[in-house]
Amino acid sequence: MNDKYKPLFDSFTFKNGINLKNRLVMAPMTNFSSNEDGTVTDAEVDYYVRRSKGVSMVITACTYVTRNGKGFHGEFGADTDEMIPSLKKLATAIKAEGAKAVLQIFHGGRECPPELVPNGDIVSASDVQSERNSAKAPRALTEEEVQHIIAAFGETTRRAIDAGFDGVEIHGANGYLIQQFFSSHSNRRDDQWGGSLEKRKAFPLAVVDEVKKVAAKHAKEPFIVGYRFSPEEPEEPGITMADTLQLIDALAEKNLDYLHVSLNDFWSKPRRGVDDDRSRMEIIHERVGGKVPVIGVGSLYSADDVIKAFETGVPLLALGRELIIDPDWVEKVETGRENEIETKIDTGAQARLVVPDPLWQAIINTPGWFPGIQ
Repeated sequence: MNDKYKPLFDSFTFKNGINLKNRLVMAPMTNFSSNEDGTVTDAEVDYYVRRSKGVSMVITACTYVTRNGKGFHGEFGADTDEMIPSLKKLATAIKAEGAKAVLQIFHGGRECPPELVPNGDIVSASDVQSERNSAKAPRALTEEEVQHIIAAFGETTRRAIDAGFDGVEIHGANGYLIQQFFSSHSNRRDDQWGGSLEKRKAFPLAVVDEVKKVAAKHAKEPFIVGYRFSPEEPEEPGITMADTLQLIDALAEKNLDYLHVSLNDFWSKPRRGVDDDRSRMEIIHERVGGKVPVIGVGSLYSADDVIKAFETGVPLLALGRELIIDPDWVEKVETGRENEIETKIDTGAQARLVVPDPLWQAIINTPGWFPGIQ
C-alpha cells in the first residue's frame, strides 16, 4: 500500500465499542430493485455483496417504516414483521463479506409518488406542495398520525435488530419527511411540531429518542444509531446553514454514534445563513466533531480525492457512486493499485459491476448523474 493512503485503513471504534476495520463506508443509494411486495431481490443482494468486502460499513438504501412512506419504485420495506426474513437475507449477506450492516430507515412524506401509497394519500408536516418531484400537494398529518410514525421508526429499528443488522441510520436528509418537519418551507404548523425553529426540531429529535429507546430495549449487544441530514435547502423559505447548526447542536447531545452529511460535493460551500467561506463539511465537523463522529461524502472518486477529504479531520468517509463505478476501489487502494481505479462508469460493464437492471437503466438514462454518462 502507498504510505500516503494508510490513514484510510486505520481502524475506528464508536463510543459503543463497535469497531470498524477502516475509515471507508458505502453510502446509502436507492437502487429501485426490490420486489413489488417490498421484499429484497436476489439481484439486490448480489449488488451489495459485490460492494461489501472492502468497506468497513455498508449503509443500505432507505427502507420505508410505514406503508404510506414508500418513496420509490423498487424500494424495499421494513414496515411489518413479515419483512424480517427479507431484511435478514440482506444483513446476513453484507456481514458475510466482513462489513458492518446498517439499515437506513425512512419516510418519504410529500415526496412519495401517489401511486405507491394507499389511496394516493400523500402526507407531510403541512399541506405545502413540494417544489421538487411530487405532483400532488400533501395532507398535513394529525397529532395521532405523527405519534404513529414516530413509533413506526422504533418498530422498524426492532425489526432491524431481529434481522441481524449492526445498526440503523435515521434518514433525516434529502427533503423527506423528517427534513420536512425541520424545514420552514414544508412545516407551517402552529402546534408542538412547528412554528419556531425550536418546535421544528421536535419531530427529528422525537424520532431519535424513540429509535434510541427501542435499541436500548431490544439490542443484546452494541447497536449503531446514526442520523443523516442535508445541511441546506434551495427553497426559500427553507433550511439554512444557520438552522442546521442549531439542529446538529441538538443531535450532538443525543449520544448518537455518528452524523452523516448528505452532500453531492464534499467541498461545497454554504448558500446562506453563515458568514464563512469554508466548506459545509469543515464547518459541521468543527461544530460537532468533538462530540459525535461525522461521516463525509460527496463526489469523491480517486484515492487522492478521498485522502484530501480525510485530511480535514472528518473521521469517516462514504463512497457512493464511485462504488458502483468500481466495486473494487478499497481493495485497489489497499494493495497499491490506486492507479487502476475506474472513475467513469463503463456503460458496457453491467454484468461485471453486478448492477441490477432497474438501477442500471436509471444510470445510463440520466445524463450527468455518473461520470462518463453524457
